[in-house]
Amino acid sequence: MSKEITARSEDYSKWYNDLVLKGGLADYSAVRGCMVIKPYGFALWEGMRDVLDSKFKETGHQNAYFPLFIPKSFLSKEAAHVEGFAKECAVVTHYRLMNDPNGGGIVVDPEARLEEELIVRPTSETIIWNTYKDWIQSYRDLPLLINQWANVVRWEMRTRLFLRTAEFLWQEGHTAHATAEEAIAETRQMLEVYADFAENYMALPVIKGVKSPAERFAGAIDTYCIEALMQDGKALQAGTSHFLGQNFAKAFDVQFSNKENKLEYVWATSWGVSTRLVGALVMAHSDDDGLILPPRIAPIQVVIVPIYKGADQKAALDEKVMEIVKALKAAGIRVKYDDNDNSRPGWKFAEYEMKGVPVRIAIGARDLENKAVEVARRDTKEKSSLPLDGLAASIQSLLEEIQQSMYNKAKTYQQEHITPANSFEEFEKLLDEKGGFIAAHWDGTAETEEQIKERTKATIRCIPLNNPQEEGVCILSGKPSKERVLFARAY
Repeated sequence: MSKEITARSEDYSKWYNDLVLKGGLADYSAVRGCMVIKPYGFALWEGMRDVLDSKFKETGHQNAYFPLFIPKSFLSKEAAHVEGFAKECAVVTHYRLMNDPNGGGIVVDPEARLEEELIVRPTSETIIWNTYKDWIQSYRDLPLLINQWANVVRWEMRTRLFLRTAEFLWQEGHTAHATAEEAIAETRQMLEVYADFAENYMALPVIKGVKSPAERFAGAIDTYCIEALMQDGKALQAGTSHFLGQNFAKAFDVQFSNKENKLEYVWATSWGVSTRLVGALVMAHSDDDGLILPPRIAPIQVVIVPIYKGADQKAALDEKVMEIVKALKAAGIRVKYDDNDNSRPGWKFAEYEMKGVPVRIAIGARDLENKAVEVARRDTKEKSSLPLDGLAASIQSLLEEIQQSMYNKAKTYQQEHITPANSFEEFEKLLDEKGGFIAAHWDGTAETEEQIKERTKATIRCIPLNNPQEEGVCILSGKPSKERVLFARAY
């Protein structure tokens, strides 16, 4: 274990913070509750963003951008929506500063109060649906498939880098459809896009499901989600897709002429993932020596570290390494040659281990003679010698092996931490001693759900899609139940 990093077994929360800070992903900001995303962390987010953006475009979506500020009256048009976000809103009331005539420095100019206060975007349904009112007139304008990459502000009291900050980056899709069936199909399609990304790029197994009414997005008819499990046994909501019905269309009077020339309200969806995926990646895979990043979204997939004495050896290595770099790049591999002579090889090895680079290649004068290099994989720490001949193909194969191995390890952990509970006593014991997802019967009432949450801090993470039907009784109330739902303590 690195001396710089707190052990997971000692303090999981501090271990996570150590990795984010010392792995160069983010830093604290002068603004309370906000973070600075450092270049390495932003490169990781960019890798995620680029893959997702490509998937959105493949499914017919276009990117747009909407204002950061939302008139307060817009938020109040959808009752459940405003209730859900009211406590998290930052509000702009004035537009000018001035020198205090009493010598108190810079103050707000009392004469510069806004006619209508503005909400700093916590989510964009209201400003977007007010705009869609002008964009949608006829069935020919549908479906309208829009996504935006943006920042949002939710005034959180208790924050943690990437997982919960007052400002964060995300994407939010907002679509309009002619029928409920089309909107539901869109909602489920985007859930599948998120699940595919989590599993095949982040190497993060997820459970797809529907939220209970109490856990739904404010203003939604149904919220679909993907739920992931972290190494401490807590769940993390990794993405959501909402079927909004006609709630926002009615609130903003968005109607269209159907093929029979009759006016109808459109049907809506919204869906999003955020920079909390970076936090999920850290917590799901990393160890006590630093980050472990899945190759498909690692900013650097391969780092090459030269080991030499004198300028002659360095020149010979440079020539060979340039050939290797060219071959790796031609194979689509993101590679860095660290020939910086300010740091010793041992320091570099530790640094790239901390940063979670999937593959490290060490090459020295003897390796040139033997026409082979030492290759170390970050996930298992295994080392092997690979011939220079055909190295790019060997590395390509190794990266795929690491990607699959990371997924398999996380999947095994997930499966071992989905446990049935048949009584409340068993439920509490499992939560305290094992964690993970607890599959338990629930009577379907918000009252019981709230009581379980108050007594255990566990929430219903989801009702899995295609959930097996099973007669039983609720673990708390003893009332009849037809299926188990997944509970967990969560981030």
